[in-house]
Amino acid sequence: MRLHREGNTIMLVTGLVLLALNLLAYFFLFSDNGTAITLLAVASLILFVLVVQFFRIPMRPLTMGEQHVVAPADGTVVVIEETDEAEYFKGRRRQVSIFMSPLNVHVNRNPVTGIVRYFKYYPGKYLVAWHPKSSTENERTTVVIQLANGAEVLLRQIAGAVARRIVWYVKEGQPVEQGGELGFIKFGSRVDVFLPLDADVKVAIGDRVKGGVTVLADMPE
Repeated sequence: MRLHREGNTIMLVTGLVLLALNLLAYFFLFSDNGTAITLLAVASLILFVLVVQFFRIPMRPLTMGEQHVVAPADGTVVVIEETDEAEYFKGRRRQVSIFMSPLNVHVNRNPVTGIVRYFKYYPGKYLVAWHPKSSTENERTTVVIQLANGAEVLLRQIAGAVARRIVWYVKEGQPVEQGGELGFIKFGSRVDVFLPLDADVKVAIGDRVKGGVTVLADMPE
C-alpha cells in the first residue's frame, strides 16, 4: 500500500497536531486523570488511522482489456439507467454511477485506455451525492476518453456534502492508460460513467466495485 501524493504531508501534519494536543492535555488539563488521557490517546489514534486509510492507494492486480470499461472508483453502484447526457454527447447514453463513502479508497482511475478529448472543471455546490441535481450543480469535473476505435467514454467526478475538493491529473490531448490514476475526490462522493447505449453492462445496482479491477461494462465490438 502507498499513500495519495498529498497523503504523506497530511499524515505528518495530522500526527504532529494530535501529538501536540495530547501533550497539552496531559500537562495542563488531565495530568491527574489517567482515564481521560487514555481516552484522548485512543481517539487520536483512531482519527490518525482514519486519515491514513482515507489517503491509501492499495496495491492490487488491475483488470486490462480494450473491450472492458473498468470501475474508476471503489464504492457501490447506485444508478444504472438510460439518460440524456447534455454537456458533451448531447444525446442518450447509458449511465452507471458509483457512490464512494468516506471509508472507500478515494483514488479515481482511468476506465479505459485512450486519449483525453475533453476536460472541464466546474465549481459548484455540495449537495449530498444522491441528490438528483448533484451531477449538474455540485463541484465536478467531466473527462471524455476516446478509445483507439473512436468510441468515447465520459467520466464525471462529483463532490458531495462532505467532499470539498476534487483533484485531477489529466488534461485534453493527454494519452491515458486503463487503470492509471485519473484523480482523487477527498472524503467521498460519486463518479458517473456514461457509455454507449449498446454497451454490455456487467454490474447491478447495489454491487460493490473496486477501482481498476471490476468490469463495469464491455464496449460494443
